[in-house]
Amino acid sequence: MRRQPRMLLGGAATTLAALALLAQPTPVSAADTSYDVLVFSKTAGFRHDSIPAGIQAIRDLGAANSFTVTATEDGNQFTTGNLSRYEAVVFLNTTGDVLNDAQQSAFQSYIGSGGGFVGVHSAADTEYNWPFYGELVGAYFASHPAVQQADVKVEGRAHAATAHLPQTWTRTDEWYNFRTNPRSTARVLTTLDESSYSGGSMGADHPHSWCKTHAGGRAFYTGGGHSQASYTEPAFRAHLLGGIRYAAGRTKADCRPETGYTTLYNGSTTGWSQAGPGGFTNSDATLTSYGGMGMLWYSARQFTDYSLKLDWKMPGDDNSGVVVGFPPTSDPQSALDNGYEVQIDATDAPDRTTGSIYAVKAPDTAARDAALNPPGEWNTFELLVEGERLQVWLNGVKINDFTNTDPARSLAGHVGIQNHGTGDDVSFRNVRIKDLGGSPPPTPGTGPVVGLANKCLDVRNGSSADGTAVQISSCTGSAGQRWTVAPGSTVKALGKCLDVSGNSTADGAKVQLWSCNGGANQNWQAYPDGSLRNPRSGKCLDVSGAGSSDGTLVHLWTCHGGANQKWTLP
Repeated sequence: MRRQPRMLLGGAATTLAALALLAQPTPVSAADTSYDVLVFSKTAGFRHDSIPAGIQAIRDLGAANSFTVTATEDGNQFTTGNLSRYEAVVFLNTTGDVLNDAQQSAFQSYIGSGGGFVGVHSAADTEYNWPFYGELVGAYFASHPAVQQADVKVEGRAHAATAHLPQTWTRTDEWYNFRTNPRSTARVLTTLDESSYSGGSMGADHPHSWCKTHAGGRAFYTGGGHSQASYTEPAFRAHLLGGIRYAAGRTKADCRPETGYTTLYNGSTTGWSQAGPGGFTNSDATLTSYGGMGMLWYSARQFTDYSLKLDWKMPGDDNSGVVVGFPPTSDPQSALDNGYEVQIDATDAPDRTTGSIYAVKAPDTAARDAALNPPGEWNTFELLVEGERLQVWLNGVKINDFTNTDPARSLAGHVGIQNHGTGDDVSFRNVRIKDLGGSPPPTPGTGPVVGLANKCLDVRNGSSADGTAVQISSCTGSAGQRWTVAPGSTVKALGKCLDVSGNSTADGAKVQLWSCNGGANQNWQAYPDGSLRNPRSGKCLDVSGAGSSDGTLVHLWTCHGGANQKWTLP
């Protein structure tokens, strides 16, 4: 967003606050409204001696986090009326066939009415002959090796169950192999690195915990929790708490299945460039903004049709945004002028707050408010670009649907994240993109630019001095007529750029050669009608007075479709 930054916490204070959050044994979030959880631990097969420890751990978590706990092994508690009292039901190391047909029907109705399910460890070793349960838990148990230490790779770091974890979480447990891979129906949050232990049988993609929506309800499963010691580990207790909060609807997450994405950032900034002042710190595969107004943009390539996902968090009333559809630039204002910003801001006018297309279209405010996690918690954006249509999804819920009709702007181009200013501290994680198969932006061409009367765009006298006039002249193949054209970007000759003098947008503004600086006045886009337009002004490269004589100057003019505004590019 482009207004002046507010002065909030200074950078040092914000850093100390962030470190304090990382030191907490459980996630720090806004206080949840109170709710009730049913813990069910009936077994009809192997019985884990850790069940009492698990129940006590959940009671402790409830006492500290606004929920009450009822523990039972009585399947008769599974009636429609009784289950309606609970926001979440935890299957804690259940095994075998633990519910009869009537109890199964009541539980299925509970989930269908928006209830939440948490499966812990051998919850995957339960109810093999009940297809609904199999779909809800996500995968059934197949086998396990001996208890041992292993590396858990944290894949989804925005969910409340995993946001507190490092990228590699090393711990000791009993590691399940599953009969099927749940990735096609759930958002996988963690996987097991089978090279770090013995007995894994699922290969390179071995899911360990996941979340999903199913039949109207929410489900979270973790393969951890075999041993009594698990329930004394602060990180595992926080993992369990996050799953309970998600199932109970107290925190939101994008739990749609996710495949086919390519990482743009997950710790490495290779391919990224900073434009403008300020920047981002890079620690624990997390970018955190400071100073500004600037922008970190993915300069390695442009994108057309794509799904861009990224996780973000702000500590308070902060300001940032995701910018899409802009040409290469070292000027963050040019990116805003030529592309679109999807805003991140806790408070502002409806068309300038989280989920808005900044100053263009407000989000569906009710949908946004229902999907948004508060400051201090992570959120996930999906920006889905199909042609000139941009859909914004927040934590798996669509909150904006916008179609670009401005000929001076486009949704094809580069993507970036904004560092707005001092005190506007926003963090980003796991920036990834999925190519949807649209045509890639055309590659730059080098050669003559031919216009009216088959004359060539020409740098007067072949001079490379800043301010040299540009004209049309008979084609000679000289260096002053050899242009490198990157559609949607720059037009260059003699190592310098085609430039609108003084950033003017007026009819008749001089077009000249100037040192390339990434400014909006040096951006040109080729249009299907043959025109070459400056998006900043929306005006065309025009042969003055439609004259065809050698030496006739070109300038900026309102587009009208005339022959003196049509160009053939290399």
